[in-house]
Amino acid sequence: MGRRSIHTPEELRELIIEATTSIVEQGGLEGLSAREIAKRIGYSPGTLYNVFENLDDLLLIIEARLLDDLADRLASTDAAGTPSDRLRRIVGTYFTFTQERPKLWNLLNEHRMPAGRAVPEWYQEKLDKLLAVLEEALAPLITASDPGTRRRHARTLWASVHGMTSLSTADKLSHVTAHSARALLDDLVHNYVAGLQSAHQHDGAPARS
Repeated sequence: MGRRSIHTPEELRELIIEATTSIVEQGGLEGLSAREIAKRIGYSPGTLYNVFENLDDLLLIIEARLLDDLADRLASTDAAGTPSDRLRRIVGTYFTFTQERPKLWNLLNEHRMPAGRAVPEWYQEKLDKLLAVLEEALAPLITASDPGTRRRHARTLWASVHGMTSLSTADKLSHVTAHSARALLDDLVHNYVAGLQSAHQHDGAPARS
């Protein structure tokens, strides 16, 4: 039997989020269960479902906070220098962030919503905020004025960076290459920028590096 609540609903919500985050940081999703969360906060498992509809909703909150933290970190990256310089700093900051809490970062890959259920709109807004930082940094390198083109390039670059960092945090990058993740990311930025600069030149626009 769980004890009678001595916390406000808001306090209890934060206790659950903090306990779940700690469990994931220590052992990934494998050790996560309503029973283990309840044990850590001193309540019955049923208490969790008075606060969150299910574990998926709880995990989405944790993922969203992670995305917010990363977006804020990227947005504060020094914007001085060329667009290429800024992109390198952004990608470097991204990589450093993922290495600080690798098991928590892997949650973005490991957690899957049940079949037929999409992520809520507010979650997508968190991801869009993160990608907006890349869109802004890429803008000077893109000839096309169509916002859709900038969005596509930002998502292409993000997916590439995300894939490399995820392989690194999962200790699987060595299965693919002996090179470090940081070296691969540097190559990625260099080649991506070179491709955009080439497109600028082909279109007759002045290239910026």
